[in-house]
Amino acid sequence: MANSCVVLFLFFALFLSHGTVELEASHHVYRNLQTVQSAASTDQPYRTGFHFQPPKNWINDPNGVMVYKGLYHLFYQYNPKGAVWGNIVWAHSTSKDLVNWTPHEPAIFPSQPSDINGCWSGSATILPGGKPAMLYTGIDTKNSQVQNLAVPKNLSDPYLREWVKSPKNPLMQPTAQNQINASSFRDPTTAWIGPDKKWRVIIGSKINRQGLVILYKSKDFVNWVQAPMPLHSAKDTGMWECPDFYPVPVSGKNGVDTSLNGQYVKHVLKTSLDDTKHDLYTIGSYDSLKDIYIPEKGSVDNDSGLRYDYGKYYASKTFLDSIKNRRILCGWLNESSSVADDIKKGWAGVHAIPRQVWLDKSGKQLIQWPVVEIQKLRTNHVSLPSRLLKGGSVVEVSGVTASQADVDISFKISDFEKAEVLNPSWTNPQLLCSQKGASVKGGFGPFGLLVLASKGLTENTAVFFRIFKGQNKYVVLMCSDQSRSSLNQANDKTTYGALLDVDPLHQSLSLRSLIDHSIVESFGGGGKACMSARVYPTLAINNAAHLYVFNNGSEAVKIAKLNAWSMKKAIIN
Repeated sequence: MANSCVVLFLFFALFLSHGTVELEASHHVYRNLQTVQSAASTDQPYRTGFHFQPPKNWINDPNGVMVYKGLYHLFYQYNPKGAVWGNIVWAHSTSKDLVNWTPHEPAIFPSQPSDINGCWSGSATILPGGKPAMLYTGIDTKNSQVQNLAVPKNLSDPYLREWVKSPKNPLMQPTAQNQINASSFRDPTTAWIGPDKKWRVIIGSKINRQGLVILYKSKDFVNWVQAPMPLHSAKDTGMWECPDFYPVPVSGKNGVDTSLNGQYVKHVLKTSLDDTKHDLYTIGSYDSLKDIYIPEKGSVDNDSGLRYDYGKYYASKTFLDSIKNRRILCGWLNESSSVADDIKKGWAGVHAIPRQVWLDKSGKQLIQWPVVEIQKLRTNHVSLPSRLLKGGSVVEVSGVTASQADVDISFKISDFEKAEVLNPSWTNPQLLCSQKGASVKGGFGPFGLLVLASKGLTENTAVFFRIFKGQNKYVVLMCSDQSRSSLNQANDKTTYGALLDVDPLHQSLSLRSLIDHSIVESFGGGGKACMSARVYPTLAINNAAHLYVFNNGSEAVKIAKLNAWSMKKAIIN
Protein backbone atom coordinates (compact mmCIF):
# COMPACT_ATOMS: atom_id res chain seq x y z
CA MET A 1 0.00 0.00 0.00
CA ALA A 2 2.82 2.40 0.91
CA ASN A 3 4.62 1.66 -2.37
CA SER A 4 1.48 2.31 -4.43
CA CYS A 5 1.00 5.68 -2.71
CA VAL A 6 4.57 6.68 -3.52
CA VAL A 7 4.05 5.72 -7.16
CA LEU A 8 0.85 7.79 -7.29
CA PHE A 9 2.57 10.83 -5.82
CA LEU A 10 5.40 10.54 -8.35
CA PHE A 11 2.90 10.10 -11.19
CA PHE A 12 1.02 13.29 -10.28
CA ALA A 13 4.22 15.25 -9.75
CA LEU A 14 5.38 14.34 -13.25
CA PHE A 15 1.94 14.77 -14.83
CA LEU A 16 1.43 18.26 -13.44
CA SER A 17 4.95 19.32 -14.40
CA HIS A 18 6.30 18.59 -17.88
CA GLY A 19 6.80 14.85 -17.87
CA THR A 20 4.67 11.94 -18.95
CA VAL A 21 4.52 8.59 -17.30
CA GLU A 22 2.66 5.31 -17.69
CA LEU A 23 0.94 4.01 -14.58
CA GLU A 24 -1.06 0.90 -13.93
CA ALA A 25 -4.51 2.17 -12.99
CA SER A 26 -5.03 2.50 -9.24
CA HIS A 27 -8.62 1.35 -9.64
CA HIS A 28 -10.47 -0.80 -12.11
CA VAL A 29 -13.61 -0.05 -14.06
CA TYR A 30 -16.69 -1.75 -12.67
CA ARG A 31 -16.98 -4.45 -15.29
CA ASN A 32 -20.57 -5.19 -14.29
CA LEU A 33 -21.84 -1.65 -14.68
CA GLN A 34 -22.92 -2.14 -18.27
CA THR A 35 -24.90 -5.26 -17.41
CA VAL A 36 -26.74 -4.11 -14.29
CA GLN A 37 -29.34 -2.07 -16.16
CA SER A 38 -33.08 -1.76 -15.79
CA ALA A 39 -35.24 -3.70 -18.17
CA ALA A 40 -36.73 -1.40 -20.82
CA SER A 41 -39.99 -1.65 -22.69
CA THR A 42 -39.66 -2.76 -26.31
CA ASP A 43 -42.22 -0.10 -27.30
CA GLN A 44 -40.08 3.05 -27.49
CA PRO A 45 -41.87 5.88 -29.35
CA TYR A 46 -40.11 8.54 -27.27
CA ARG A 47 -36.49 7.53 -27.79
CA THR A 48 -34.67 10.13 -29.81
CA GLY A 49 -33.15 9.76 -33.25
CA PHE A 50 -30.40 12.39 -33.21
CA HIS A 51 -30.08 13.65 -29.62
CA PHE A 52 -27.49 12.13 -27.31
CA GLN A 53 -28.69 9.44 -24.92
CA PRO A 54 -27.25 6.07 -23.89
CA PRO A 55 -29.22 2.88 -24.60
CA LYS A 56 -30.69 2.68 -21.08
CA ASN A 57 -30.89 4.23 -17.63
CA TRP A 58 -30.70 7.69 -16.10
CA ILE A 59 -28.43 10.52 -17.26
CA ASN A 60 -28.15 14.13 -16.20
CA ASP A 61 -25.43 16.81 -16.30
CA PRO A 62 -22.73 16.97 -18.98
CA ASN A 63 -19.45 17.04 -17.05
CA GLY A 64 -15.96 17.49 -18.43
CA VAL A 65 -16.63 18.24 -22.09
CA MET A 66 -13.48 18.88 -24.12
CA VAL A 67 -11.35 18.28 -27.20
CA TYR A 68 -8.36 15.92 -27.02
CA LYS A 69 -6.28 14.70 -29.94
CA GLY A 70 -8.94 15.64 -32.46
CA LEU A 71 -11.83 13.95 -30.63
CA TYR A 72 -14.71 15.46 -28.72
CA HIS A 73 -15.06 13.91 -25.26
CA LEU A 74 -18.36 13.96 -23.41
CA PHE A 75 -18.39 12.89 -19.78
CA TYR A 76 -21.77 12.88 -18.11
CA GLN A 77 -23.64 11.88 -14.96
CA TYR A 78 -25.01 8.37 -15.30
CA ASN A 79 -26.77 5.77 -13.18
CA PRO A 80 -25.64 2.36 -14.47
CA LYS A 81 -28.31 0.58 -12.42
CA GLY A 82 -31.60 2.19 -13.34
CA ALA A 83 -33.79 4.93 -14.81
CA VAL A 84 -33.88 7.11 -11.68
CA TRP A 85 -31.17 9.26 -10.12
CA GLY A 86 -28.60 7.42 -7.95
CA ASN A 87 -25.33 5.40 -8.08
CA ILE A 88 -23.79 8.27 -10.05
CA VAL A 89 -20.65 7.69 -12.12
CA TRP A 90 -18.98 9.61 -14.96
CA ALA A 91 -19.96 7.88 -18.18
CA HIS A 92 -17.87 8.69 -21.26
CA SER A 93 -18.40 8.89 -25.02
CA THR A 94 -16.33 10.32 -27.86
CA SER A 95 -17.18 11.83 -31.22
CA LYS A 96 -15.53 13.21 -34.32
CA ASP A 97 -18.42 15.54 -35.14
CA LEU A 98 -20.62 16.19 -32.04
CA VAL A 99 -23.38 14.19 -33.76
CA ASN A 100 -22.34 10.51 -33.79
CA TRP A 101 -21.01 9.13 -30.51
CA THR A 102 -19.01 6.06 -29.46
CA PRO A 103 -19.39 4.89 -25.83
CA HIS A 104 -16.54 3.89 -23.54
CA GLU A 105 -16.57 2.38 -20.10
CA PRO A 106 -17.20 4.77 -17.18
CA ALA A 107 -14.22 7.02 -16.57
CA ILE A 108 -14.71 8.08 -12.93
CA PHE A 109 -16.65 6.19 -10.28
CA PRO A 110 -16.59 5.79 -6.48
CA SER A 111 -13.33 4.27 -5.28
CA GLN A 112 -11.78 6.64 -2.71
CA PRO A 113 -13.00 7.85 0.70
CA SER A 114 -13.43 11.28 -0.90
CA ASP A 115 -15.96 10.05 -3.48
CA ILE A 116 -17.18 6.72 -2.13
CA ASN A 117 -20.79 7.90 -2.01
CA GLY A 118 -20.90 9.46 -5.46
CA CYS A 119 -18.95 11.15 -8.23
CA TRP A 120 -20.92 14.27 -9.03
CA SER A 121 -20.45 17.04 -11.56
CA GLY A 122 -17.20 18.75 -12.47
CA SER A 123 -15.27 20.18 -15.39
CA ALA A 124 -12.27 19.63 -17.62
CA THR A 125 -9.27 21.94 -17.73
CA ILE A 126 -6.49 21.61 -20.30
CA LEU A 127 -3.16 22.10 -18.50
CA PRO A 128 0.08 23.28 -20.17
CA GLY A 129 1.28 20.72 -22.67
CA GLY A 130 -2.28 19.84 -23.63
CA LYS A 131 -2.88 17.63 -20.58
CA PRO A 132 -6.51 17.20 -19.49
CA ALA A 133 -7.40 17.32 -15.81
CA MET A 134 -10.79 16.82 -14.17
CA LEU A 135 -11.94 18.58 -11.04
CA TYR A 136 -15.13 17.01 -9.73
CA THR A 137 -17.33 16.85 -6.66
CA GLY A 138 -17.18 13.69 -4.59
CA ILE A 139 -19.49 12.65 -1.78
CA ASP A 140 -17.23 11.42 1.01
CA THR A 141 -17.71 8.98 3.87
CA LYS A 142 -19.53 11.67 5.90
CA ASN A 143 -21.75 12.57 2.92
CA SER A 144 -19.98 15.91 2.65
CA GLN A 145 -19.39 17.48 -0.76
CA VAL A 146 -15.64 17.75 -1.49
CA GLN A 147 -13.58 18.50 -4.59
CA ASN A 148 -11.29 15.94 -6.22
CA LEU A 149 -8.83 15.64 -9.08
CA ALA A 150 -8.44 12.92 -11.71
CA VAL A 151 -6.13 12.79 -14.74
CA PRO A 152 -5.68 10.37 -17.65
CA LYS A 153 -3.56 7.32 -17.03
CA ASN A 154 -2.17 7.31 -20.56
CA LEU A 155 -1.85 10.58 -22.50
CA SER A 156 -1.02 8.69 -25.68
CA ASP A 157 -4.53 7.19 -25.72
CA PRO A 158 -6.76 9.56 -27.76
CA TYR A 159 -9.84 7.95 -26.19
CA LEU A 160 -8.64 8.59 -22.60
CA ARG A 161 -10.16 5.33 -21.47
CA GLU A 162 -8.55 5.14 -18.02
CA TRP A 163 -8.24 7.77 -15.31
CA VAL A 164 -6.21 8.05 -12.12
CA LYS A 165 -7.26 9.98 -9.02
CA SER A 166 -4.94 12.16 -6.98
CA PRO A 167 -3.69 10.58 -3.74
CA LYS A 168 -4.20 14.03 -2.17
CA ASN A 169 -7.96 14.00 -2.71
CA PRO A 170 -9.96 15.81 -1.52
CA LEU A 171 -8.22 18.99 -2.64
CA MET A 172 -10.94 21.32 -1.37
CA GLN A 173 -13.38 20.58 1.42
CA PRO A 174 -15.68 22.25 3.95
CA THR A 175 -14.14 22.97 7.35
CA ALA A 176 -15.24 24.77 10.48
CA GLN A 177 -12.82 27.55 9.55
CA ASN A 178 -14.01 28.27 6.02
CA GLN A 179 -17.72 28.20 7.00
CA ILE A 180 -18.73 26.30 3.87
CA ASN A 181 -21.96 24.33 3.98
CA ALA A 182 -20.97 20.67 3.51
CA SER A 183 -24.20 19.95 1.60
CA SER A 184 -23.94 23.03 -0.64
CA PHE A 185 -20.43 22.94 -2.11
CA ARG A 186 -20.29 21.42 -5.56
CA ASP A 187 -19.61 21.51 -9.30
CA PRO A 188 -16.15 23.05 -9.90
CA THR A 189 -15.75 24.94 -13.18
CA THR A 190 -13.07 24.85 -15.83
CA ALA A 191 -10.08 26.58 -14.23
CA TRP A 192 -8.34 29.67 -15.61
CA ILE A 193 -5.03 31.44 -15.01
CA GLY A 194 -4.90 34.93 -13.50
CA PRO A 195 -2.29 37.68 -13.91
CA ASP A 196 -0.27 36.21 -11.01
CA LYS A 197 0.04 32.92 -12.97
CA LYS A 198 -2.09 31.09 -10.40
CA TRP A 199 -4.94 28.83 -11.35
CA ARG A 200 -8.44 29.83 -10.32
CA VAL A 201 -11.64 27.81 -10.06
CA ILE A 202 -15.11 28.56 -8.71
CA ILE A 203 -17.51 26.21 -6.94
CA GLY A 204 -21.25 26.65 -6.45
CA SER A 205 -22.61 27.25 -2.97
CA LYS A 206 -25.04 29.20 -0.82
CA ILE A 207 -25.26 30.89 2.58
CA ASN A 208 -28.86 30.73 3.72
CA ARG A 209 -30.72 32.12 0.67
CA GLN A 210 -27.68 33.89 -0.82
CA GLY A 211 -26.31 32.11 -3.87
CA LEU A 212 -22.58 32.42 -4.50
CA VAL A 213 -19.55 30.99 -6.25
CA ILE A 214 -16.57 30.34 -4.00
CA LEU A 215 -13.17 31.13 -5.52
CA TYR A 216 -10.04 29.02 -4.98
CA LYS A 217 -6.47 29.62 -6.21
CA SER A 218 -3.54 27.28 -6.79
CA LYS A 219 0.04 27.40 -8.08
CA ASP A 220 0.19 23.73 -8.99
CA PHE A 221 -3.45 22.59 -9.51
CA VAL A 222 -3.21 20.38 -6.41
CA ASN A 223 -2.88 22.69 -3.41
CA TRP A 224 -5.83 25.10 -3.43
CA VAL A 225 -6.44 28.09 -1.16
CA GLN A 226 -9.83 29.70 -0.69
CA ALA A 227 -10.00 33.39 -1.61
CA PRO A 228 -11.25 35.84 1.03
CA MET A 229 -14.31 36.76 -1.04
CA PRO A 230 -16.53 34.86 -3.49
CA LEU A 231 -16.18 35.74 -7.15
CA HIS A 232 -19.83 36.79 -7.10
CA SER A 233 -23.03 36.37 -5.09
CA ALA A 234 -26.69 37.42 -5.19
CA LYS A 235 -29.35 37.65 -2.51
CA ASP A 236 -32.39 35.38 -2.34
CA THR A 237 -31.41 33.13 -5.24
CA GLY A 238 -30.75 29.89 -3.36
CA MET A 239 -28.14 27.31 -4.24
CA TRP A 240 -26.04 27.97 -7.35
CA GLU A 241 -25.30 24.65 -9.04
CA CYS A 242 -23.09 23.90 -12.04
CA PRO A 243 -21.55 27.37 -12.44
CA ASP A 244 -19.74 28.28 -15.64
CA PHE A 245 -17.49 31.31 -16.17
CA TYR A 246 -15.94 32.21 -19.50
CA PRO A 247 -15.02 35.12 -21.80
CA VAL A 248 -16.71 35.94 -25.11
CA PRO A 249 -15.29 38.33 -27.73
CA VAL A 250 -17.15 41.65 -28.07
CA SER A 251 -17.40 41.02 -31.80
CA GLY A 252 -17.49 37.95 -34.01
CA LYS A 253 -18.52 34.35 -33.38
CA ASN A 254 -15.18 32.82 -32.39
CA GLY A 255 -14.50 31.24 -29.04
CA VAL A 256 -11.54 32.22 -26.86
CA ASP A 257 -9.51 30.57 -24.12
CA THR A 258 -11.04 30.63 -20.64
CA SER A 259 -8.05 32.57 -19.25
CA LEU A 260 -8.37 35.47 -21.71
CA ASN A 261 -9.34 38.86 -20.29
CA GLY A 262 -9.18 42.47 -21.43
CA GLN A 263 -11.00 45.13 -23.41
CA TYR A 264 -11.87 42.85 -26.33
CA VAL A 265 -13.92 40.39 -24.28
CA LYS A 266 -16.83 40.36 -21.89
CA HIS A 267 -17.41 37.64 -19.33
CA VAL A 268 -20.40 35.36 -18.85
CA LEU A 269 -21.31 33.93 -15.46
CA LYS A 270 -23.90 31.18 -15.69
CA THR A 271 -25.49 29.52 -12.68
CA SER A 272 -28.03 26.72 -12.44
CA LEU A 273 -30.62 27.77 -9.87
CA ASP A 274 -31.43 24.74 -7.76
CA ASP A 275 -34.73 26.24 -6.56
CA THR A 276 -36.25 26.70 -10.03
CA LYS A 277 -34.09 24.38 -12.19
CA HIS A 278 -33.32 27.27 -14.57
CA ASP A 279 -29.96 28.10 -16.17
CA LEU A 280 -29.49 31.83 -15.61
CA TYR A 281 -26.66 33.92 -17.04
CA THR A 282 -25.39 37.47 -16.78
CA ILE A 283 -22.90 39.39 -18.90
CA GLY A 284 -20.28 41.57 -17.27
CA SER A 285 -16.61 42.14 -16.60
CA TYR A 286 -13.99 40.28 -14.60
CA ASP A 287 -11.61 42.30 -12.42
CA SER A 288 -8.71 39.86 -12.31
CA LEU A 289 -6.79 41.89 -9.72
CA LYS A 290 -9.62 41.97 -7.20
CA ASP A 291 -10.95 38.59 -8.40
CA ILE A 292 -14.54 39.76 -8.62
CA TYR A 293 -17.14 39.55 -11.37
CA ILE A 294 -19.32 42.60 -12.03
CA PRO A 295 -22.52 42.18 -14.07
CA GLU A 296 -23.32 45.00 -16.45
CA LYS A 297 -26.15 47.36 -15.65
CA GLY A 298 -29.38 45.71 -16.70
CA SER A 299 -27.96 42.18 -16.48
CA VAL A 300 -30.18 40.71 -13.78
CA ASP A 301 -28.88 38.24 -11.20
CA ASN A 302 -32.16 36.50 -10.43
CA ASP A 303 -34.67 34.22 -12.12
CA SER A 304 -36.24 37.09 -14.05
CA GLY A 305 -32.99 37.64 -15.94
CA LEU A 306 -31.54 36.05 -19.05
CA ARG A 307 -31.66 32.29 -19.42
CA TYR A 308 -29.93 29.96 -21.84
CA ASP A 309 -33.24 28.26 -22.43
CA TYR A 310 -36.74 29.10 -21.21
CA GLY A 311 -37.89 25.48 -21.23
CA LYS A 312 -36.67 22.16 -19.87
CA TYR A 313 -32.89 22.77 -19.91
CA TYR A 314 -30.47 22.57 -16.98
CA ALA A 315 -26.96 21.92 -15.63
CA SER A 316 -25.29 23.12 -18.83
CA LYS A 317 -21.61 23.58 -19.51
CA THR A 318 -19.51 25.23 -22.22
CA PHE A 319 -16.11 24.29 -23.60
CA LEU A 320 -13.71 25.82 -26.09
CA ASP A 321 -13.70 23.83 -29.32
CA SER A 322 -10.08 24.21 -30.39
CA ILE A 323 -10.78 22.32 -33.62
CA LYS A 324 -13.15 24.95 -35.02
CA ASN A 325 -12.29 27.89 -32.74
CA ARG A 326 -15.76 28.26 -31.21
CA ARG A 327 -17.43 27.97 -27.82
CA ILE A 328 -19.89 25.10 -27.51
CA LEU A 329 -22.72 24.80 -24.99
CA CYS A 330 -23.97 21.40 -23.83
CA GLY A 331 -27.04 20.90 -21.64
CA TRP A 332 -29.35 18.34 -20.08
CA LEU A 333 -33.02 17.94 -21.04
CA ASN A 334 -34.77 16.23 -18.15
CA GLU A 335 -37.98 14.29 -18.59
CA SER A 336 -41.48 15.73 -18.21
CA SER A 337 -42.96 12.27 -17.79
CA SER A 338 -43.74 10.58 -14.49
CA VAL A 339 -41.11 8.51 -12.66
CA ALA A 340 -43.31 5.47 -13.17
CA ASP A 341 -43.28 6.06 -16.94
CA ASP A 342 -39.50 6.58 -16.89
CA ILE A 343 -39.01 3.24 -15.15
CA LYS A 344 -41.36 1.57 -17.61
CA LYS A 345 -39.46 2.84 -20.63
CA GLY A 346 -36.11 2.06 -18.93
CA TRP A 347 -34.41 5.43 -19.39
CA ALA A 348 -34.56 9.07 -18.36
CA GLY A 349 -32.74 12.18 -19.55
CA VAL A 350 -31.23 13.24 -22.86
CA HIS A 351 -28.81 15.95 -23.90
CA ALA A 352 -29.68 18.93 -26.05
CA ILE A 353 -28.06 19.36 -29.45
CA PRO A 354 -24.73 21.14 -28.78
CA ARG A 355 -25.01 24.87 -29.46
CA GLN A 356 -22.44 27.38 -30.60
CA VAL A 357 -22.62 30.52 -28.44
CA TRP A 358 -21.39 34.04 -29.09
CA LEU A 359 -22.18 37.60 -28.01
CA ASP A 360 -25.03 39.36 -29.77
CA LYS A 361 -24.15 42.58 -31.62
CA SER A 362 -26.02 44.51 -28.91
CA GLY A 363 -23.53 43.19 -26.34
CA LYS A 364 -26.43 42.54 -23.98
CA GLN A 365 -27.12 38.84 -24.53
CA LEU A 366 -25.80 35.64 -26.08
CA ILE A 367 -26.81 34.06 -29.36
CA GLN A 368 -27.16 30.26 -29.42
CA TRP A 369 -27.43 28.11 -32.52
CA PRO A 370 -27.28 24.34 -33.11
CA VAL A 371 -23.82 23.27 -34.26
CA VAL A 372 -23.58 23.22 -38.04
CA GLU A 373 -22.62 19.52 -38.03
CA ILE A 374 -26.23 18.55 -37.25
CA GLN A 375 -27.19 19.66 -40.75
CA LYS A 376 -25.49 16.64 -42.30
CA LEU A 377 -28.40 14.56 -40.98
CA ARG A 378 -30.85 16.53 -43.11
CA THR A 379 -32.65 14.70 -45.91
CA ASN A 380 -35.92 15.00 -47.90
CA HIS A 381 -35.86 18.78 -48.17
CA VAL A 382 -39.26 20.47 -48.45
CA SER A 383 -39.91 24.19 -48.91
CA LEU A 384 -42.98 26.39 -49.08
CA PRO A 385 -43.08 29.44 -51.35
CA SER A 386 -43.69 32.85 -49.85
CA ARG A 387 -47.40 33.20 -49.16
CA LEU A 388 -49.97 35.02 -47.06
CA LEU A 389 -51.24 33.06 -44.06
CA LYS A 390 -54.70 34.33 -43.23
CA GLY A 391 -56.17 34.34 -39.74
CA GLY A 392 -57.52 30.93 -38.81
CA SER A 393 -55.30 29.09 -41.30
CA VAL A 394 -53.68 25.71 -40.67
CA VAL A 395 -51.38 24.47 -43.47
CA GLU A 396 -49.76 21.04 -43.36
CA VAL A 397 -46.10 20.67 -44.28
CA SER A 398 -45.99 17.33 -46.06
CA GLY A 399 -43.04 15.29 -47.31
CA VAL A 400 -40.96 15.21 -44.14
CA THR A 401 -40.86 12.75 -41.25
CA ALA A 402 -42.68 14.98 -38.79
CA SER A 403 -41.52 13.03 -35.73
CA GLN A 404 -37.83 13.56 -36.62
CA ALA A 405 -37.33 16.85 -38.42
CA ASP A 406 -35.56 20.21 -38.68
CA VAL A 407 -37.88 23.11 -39.55
CA ASP A 408 -36.85 26.71 -40.28
CA ILE A 409 -39.54 29.32 -40.94
CA SER A 410 -39.70 33.12 -40.99
CA PHE A 411 -42.66 35.49 -40.95
CA LYS A 412 -42.99 39.08 -42.13
CA ILE A 413 -45.59 41.65 -41.09
CA SER A 414 -46.03 45.05 -42.71
CA ASP A 415 -49.06 46.64 -41.01
CA PHE A 416 -49.23 46.56 -37.20
CA GLU A 417 -52.30 48.71 -36.71
CA LYS A 418 -54.38 45.92 -35.13
CA ALA A 419 -51.71 44.62 -32.75
CA GLU A 420 -52.92 43.99 -29.21
CA VAL A 421 -51.96 46.60 -26.64
CA LEU A 422 -49.51 45.29 -24.06
CA ASN A 423 -50.86 45.69 -20.54
CA PRO A 424 -48.06 47.11 -18.34
CA SER A 425 -48.89 44.45 -15.73
CA TRP A 426 -47.92 41.66 -18.14
CA THR A 427 -44.34 41.35 -16.95
CA ASN A 428 -44.01 37.55 -16.72
CA PRO A 429 -43.64 36.03 -20.23
CA GLN A 430 -44.24 32.45 -19.08
CA LEU A 431 -47.44 33.42 -17.29
CA LEU A 432 -48.54 35.44 -20.30
CA CYS A 433 -47.96 32.46 -22.61
CA SER A 434 -49.97 30.28 -20.23
CA GLN A 435 -52.86 32.74 -20.27
CA LYS A 436 -52.66 33.39 -24.00
CA GLY A 437 -51.90 29.95 -25.37
CA ALA A 438 -52.20 28.75 -28.93
CA SER A 439 -56.01 28.49 -28.71
CA VAL A 440 -56.49 32.10 -27.59
CA LYS A 441 -57.09 34.36 -30.58
CA GLY A 442 -55.28 37.67 -30.78
CA GLY A 443 -54.55 40.33 -33.37
CA PHE A 444 -51.11 39.35 -34.64
CA GLY A 445 -50.76 35.88 -33.26
CA PRO A 446 -50.59 33.27 -32.18
CA PHE A 447 -48.82 32.18 -35.38
CA GLY A 448 -46.07 29.60 -35.80
CA LEU A 449 -45.72 25.82 -35.87
CA LEU A 450 -47.83 22.93 -34.64
CA VAL A 451 -45.40 20.05 -34.18
CA LEU A 452 -45.82 16.41 -33.13
CA ALA A 453 -49.47 16.93 -34.02
CA SER A 454 -52.09 14.26 -34.55
CA LYS A 455 -54.52 14.28 -37.44
CA GLY A 456 -57.35 16.53 -36.29
CA LEU A 457 -54.99 18.30 -33.81
CA THR A 458 -56.25 16.48 -30.71
CA GLU A 459 -52.56 16.41 -29.76
CA ASN A 460 -50.02 19.06 -30.71
CA THR A 461 -47.21 21.18 -29.34
CA ALA A 462 -47.50 24.79 -30.49
CA VAL A 463 -44.42 27.00 -30.87
CA PHE A 464 -45.50 30.50 -31.82
CA PHE A 465 -45.22 34.28 -31.68
CA ARG A 466 -47.55 37.07 -30.58
CA ILE A 467 -46.98 40.73 -31.25
CA PHE A 468 -48.10 43.44 -28.85
CA LYS A 469 -48.05 47.21 -29.07
CA GLY A 470 -45.93 48.53 -26.23
CA GLN A 471 -45.39 52.11 -25.09
CA ASN A 472 -42.54 52.91 -27.45
CA LYS A 473 -42.13 49.79 -29.55
CA TYR A 474 -43.72 46.53 -30.67
CA VAL A 475 -43.07 43.63 -28.34
CA VAL A 476 -42.60 40.04 -29.57
CA LEU A 477 -43.63 37.19 -27.28
CA MET A 478 -42.36 33.68 -28.05
CA CYS A 479 -44.20 30.71 -26.54
CA SER A 480 -43.98 26.92 -26.45
CA ASP A 481 -47.41 25.56 -25.48
CA GLN A 482 -47.39 21.93 -24.32
CA SER A 483 -50.93 21.99 -22.88
CA ARG A 484 -52.25 19.76 -25.72
CA SER A 485 -49.05 17.79 -26.29
CA SER A 486 -50.42 14.50 -24.94
CA LEU A 487 -53.60 12.82 -23.79
CA ASN A 488 -51.53 11.40 -20.94
CA GLN A 489 -52.37 13.69 -18.02
CA ALA A 490 -49.48 12.39 -15.88
CA ASN A 491 -46.98 14.51 -17.86
CA ASP A 492 -45.73 17.95 -16.91
CA LYS A 493 -47.23 20.14 -19.64
CA THR A 494 -46.00 23.55 -18.50
CA THR A 495 -46.11 26.32 -21.10
CA TYR A 496 -42.89 28.27 -21.64
CA GLY A 497 -42.44 31.89 -22.70
CA ALA A 498 -39.91 34.64 -23.32
CA LEU A 499 -39.76 38.12 -24.77
CA LEU A 500 -37.77 38.17 -28.01
CA ASP A 501 -35.47 41.14 -28.61
CA VAL A 502 -36.43 41.61 -32.26
CA ASP A 503 -37.90 44.67 -33.99
CA PRO A 504 -40.73 43.26 -36.16
CA LEU A 505 -41.02 46.58 -38.01
CA HIS A 506 -37.62 46.05 -39.62
CA GLN A 507 -36.86 42.36 -39.11
CA SER A 508 -38.58 39.12 -40.01
CA LEU A 509 -39.51 36.77 -37.19
CA SER A 510 -37.58 33.52 -37.56
CA LEU A 511 -38.25 30.23 -35.82
CA ARG A 512 -36.27 27.02 -36.04
CA SER A 513 -37.45 23.83 -34.33
CA LEU A 514 -35.58 20.54 -33.97
CA ILE A 515 -38.20 17.82 -33.51
CA ASP A 516 -37.10 14.44 -32.22
CA HIS A 517 -39.94 12.17 -31.01
CA SER A 518 -40.13 13.50 -27.42
CA ILE A 519 -38.07 16.68 -27.87
CA VAL A 520 -38.93 20.04 -29.39
CA GLU A 521 -35.93 22.41 -29.30
CA SER A 522 -36.88 25.83 -30.66
CA PHE A 523 -34.75 28.87 -31.51
CA GLY A 524 -36.41 32.25 -32.01
CA GLY A 525 -34.91 35.34 -33.64
CA GLY A 526 -31.84 33.52 -34.92
CA GLY A 527 -31.02 32.14 -31.46
CA LYS A 528 -31.92 35.09 -29.25
CA ALA A 529 -34.44 33.01 -27.30
CA CYS A 530 -34.39 29.21 -26.97
CA MET A 531 -37.04 26.85 -25.59
CA SER A 532 -36.74 23.10 -25.14
CA ALA A 533 -39.79 20.97 -24.43
CA ARG A 534 -40.19 17.28 -23.57
CA VAL A 535 -43.50 15.90 -24.82
CA TYR A 536 -45.01 12.43 -25.01
CA PRO A 537 -47.93 12.22 -27.47
CA THR A 538 -50.07 9.12 -27.48
CA LEU A 539 -51.47 9.63 -30.99
CA ALA A 540 -48.86 11.74 -32.80
CA ILE A 541 -46.04 9.20 -32.66
CA ASN A 542 -43.66 8.03 -35.38
CA ASN A 543 -45.43 8.05 -38.78
CA ALA A 544 -48.68 9.29 -37.23
CA ALA A 545 -47.11 12.65 -36.38
CA HIS A 546 -47.87 15.70 -38.52
CA LEU A 547 -46.36 19.16 -38.95
CA TYR A 548 -48.38 22.33 -39.58
CA VAL A 549 -47.95 26.08 -39.94
CA PHE A 550 -50.81 27.94 -38.26
CA ASN A 551 -52.18 31.43 -37.65
CA ASN A 552 -54.83 31.75 -34.96
CA GLY A 553 -54.80 35.55 -34.97
CA SER A 554 -57.35 37.80 -36.64
CA GLU A 555 -54.75 39.38 -38.94
CA ALA A 556 -52.85 37.79 -41.81
CA VAL A 557 -49.10 37.27 -41.63
CA LYS A 558 -46.72 36.49 -44.48
CA ILE A 559 -44.64 33.34 -44.57
CA ALA A 560 -41.38 34.76 -45.92
CA LYS A 561 -39.78 31.32 -46.22
CA LEU A 562 -40.08 27.79 -44.89
CA ASN A 563 -37.54 25.00 -45.20
CA ALA A 564 -38.00 21.60 -43.58
CA TRP A 565 -36.01 18.40 -43.60
CA SER A 566 -36.43 14.89 -42.31
CA MET A 567 -33.51 14.03 -40.03
CA LYS A 568 -31.52 10.83 -40.41
CA LYS A 569 -30.74 8.86 -37.29
CA ALA A 570 -27.41 9.66 -35.65
CA ILE A 571 -25.11 6.81 -34.62
CA ILE A 572 -25.25 6.86 -30.82
CA ASN A 573 -24.52 3.53 -29.16
